Amino acid sequence: MARTDETDETGTPDENRENRENRENRENHVTRVTGETRVTDSGVARRTPAAPLRPTRRVVLAAGAGAAALLGASGQAPYASAAPAPAPAAPAPADLAPYASYWFPDSLPAGSPGPGIVWRSLLRWSPEGDPDLAHNTATVPLAQRFTPVPAHRDARAGQARISSLVSFGPTAGNPSQGSPTADYYALTHWAYIDELVFWGGSAGEGIVLAPNAPVVDAAHRNGVRVLGNVFLPPVAYGGDLQWTRDLVQRDALGRFPLADKLVEVARTYGFDGWFVNAETDGGDSALATRMREFLRALRAAGEPYRLRITWYDAMNATGRVGWQGALNQLNQEFFEDRAGRVADTMFVDFRWTAQSLAASGALAERLGRSRHELWAAVDTESRGWDSAVPWDAIIPRDREHVVSYGFYRPEWTRNHLADRSPGAFHLADDRFWTGESLDPARPAPESGSGSGSGSGSGSGWRAPATAVADRSTLNGLPFACSFNTGHGLRWYENGTAVSDTPWNHLGLQDRLPGRRWAVDTAGERPSVTLDFADAWRGGSSLLVTGALTAPVVVGLHSTRLPLTRGSVLELVHAGGSGPVVVEVGVATREPAAPGEPVPYTWLPAGSTDRGRGWRPARAALGSLAGSTAYALAVRITALDTVPVVWRLGALSVHDGPRTRRPAAPTALKIDASARQDGGARLRLSWRAAAGGERRPRHYEVSRLLPDGTRRFLGGTCGTALYLPAVPRAGRERAAVLEVRAVDELYAASTPARTTLTW
Repeated sequence: MARTDETDETGTPDENRENRENRENRENHVTRVTGETRVTDSGVARRTPAAPLRPTRRVVLAAGAGAAALLGASGQAPYASAAPAPAPAAPAPADLAPYASYWFPDSLPAGSPGPGIVWRSLLRWSPEGDPDLAHNTATVPLAQRFTPVPAHRDARAGQARISSLVSFGPTAGNPSQGSPTADYYALTHWAYIDELVFWGGSAGEGIVLAPNAPVVDAAHRNGVRVLGNVFLPPVAYGGDLQWTRDLVQRDALGRFPLADKLVEVARTYGFDGWFVNAETDGGDSALATRMREFLRALRAAGEPYRLRITWYDAMNATGRVGWQGALNQLNQEFFEDRAGRVADTMFVDFRWTAQSLAASGALAERLGRSRHELWAAVDTESRGWDSAVPWDAIIPRDREHVVSYGFYRPEWTRNHLADRSPGAFHLADDRFWTGESLDPARPAPESGSGSGSGSGSGSGWRAPATAVADRSTLNGLPFACSFNTGHGLRWYENGTAVSDTPWNHLGLQDRLPGRRWAVDTAGERPSVTLDFADAWRGGSSLLVTGALTAPVVVGLHSTRLPLTRGSVLELVHAGGSGPVVVEVGVATREPAAPGEPVPYTWLPAGSTDRGRGWRPARAALGSLAGSTAYALAVRITALDTVPVVWRLGALSVHDGPRTRRPAAPTALKIDASARQDGGARLRLSWRAAAGGERRPRHYEVSRLLPDGTRRFLGGTCGTALYLPAVPRAGRERAAVLEVRAVDELYAASTPARTTLTW
């Protein structure tokens, strides 16, 4: 588990417990099928991306899960009966591209998988036989979180939390390490999320999903747990009760081999547990008992590693599927039984009412559990912020929150857009999480009874920032942010584009400001956005535009950074029009109460003029030595009436001069390659330097061009990367490839090099 530079016992009781924990660190006669099935039209074993499934909207999770379980892209027939599978394919897929892993528990469907789909038995999986293991392993540890004083008086700490069920891509063909497109659900509002479920699965592809590494690495950097998904689909959508029996089978010694296998997968891949969704009807009470025993075994096996289980309200104690929309006598044994905790949390089906949630919270407390360990499902798949939600049933403003809430498919913020450019996506995503005002400290007035109808001002949407306190992981030095969201139209280094290829990789995302955007001014409020037209490093920068009729304070990060005599704050900023004076704010104490102003101390950080380009600035923090920085901000003041265009490209806080570079990686090699269209596709791997004081933040892969310039090809937090396109430069005889380790302040090591001969 994560280690940080200081011990934090000043959060909520749940957070303190979690932080301490982070520091410590088969039914008989089941038909068994081994290995994998993979086919192509040519008969060559390989994998190719499948066309993404686009499920229809659902009112209940069963319908949406079922929609996700619709036939694979090829129109593959539903599961009929178990059938023997061929022997496992060769370790390296012929098309080279690695994908996020998915399985059936044990037996495989009859027939053959559709194009681009690989049928695998989880029971037969092993790390040693996993050709994509290095590409699917997350490496960022789960960071500790703390809760700053909320920006708004109605945002409460220690009460309702948020679970988010997100489909980042199709079940089959979901790239392991990003892809060359900026059209991606680049989630950045981690500050409000407690748990993220890697949603997906289908009867034609696979029903046990492991999250890909970039999602886990980004979430962990922000202290958010990520769960894989065990989805046993409804019969109407291809589900078969045999898969449920496979999952809960015992071996000759009475053990649950699939429970152990799920724990092994989570530990090996580096994520935090499982969301178990048993929606296949037709069982009986004996199967329900077996399921409960399986969950208990899964939890016991995962407990030493702090793994979590979330149970979905579908199967009940009778063994039949009957969604309750509540925690009640029919399903409580999957949450808590006489022997104690069975699941860590429960996702309550969409059928809930105000009365059923109130009764559920009360029952949880009678069982000795927190009412906030219940997620009340909120369906945002089709209508997003126009969804009809009776918010007072979950998060009333005039009394304690009743339960927590779980968003089903919030990636609507991307999927509904006609313009899915990064800027348009983040504007929509900010509105979803922060509200129509785009300012968590000053939310827009809420009208109506929470019906959520209408799309104009004052709809019934109660954005998370208005109810749930944000959290942060910035509790130690060094810290840096280049406002990189994990996708972009180009890649920049030191203000220069070193790749014109669109990209996405969440593992490269920065720890961004949690409150977007808290702006304080006596004049007109300018536009504050994440912008992709220019950047200092990565793919984006912070952009402030508008006529500044008074000084403008933009709140940035909530922190708990210990300051010393050698502490300095550095930033890189640029002006596009209108000269401005820039100051940086450091708060050495928190506001007295939620919604109160942050008490900043202001330090000069230079000025910008039109056309001057990127400029560094530095503020010594020695005068604040011995104190703690609780928040960071910038204040910009216009020097004339010309509308301002001002960018913040990077911000860092550290102690002393930056003289040491990270140790270089070693043993860089090309593991596999394939030539295509005058270029090549490659699998690269390398080793981390031995004995380094700190693990690298990430690695960056480039090629050295014949003219001596470098072109960025990709990056990852792990030690393996797939490159989908390395073009040949002119008539060059060989391409020189480089990998550099990059630290928390973006200092890069000397390169490890290898050569691809054409």
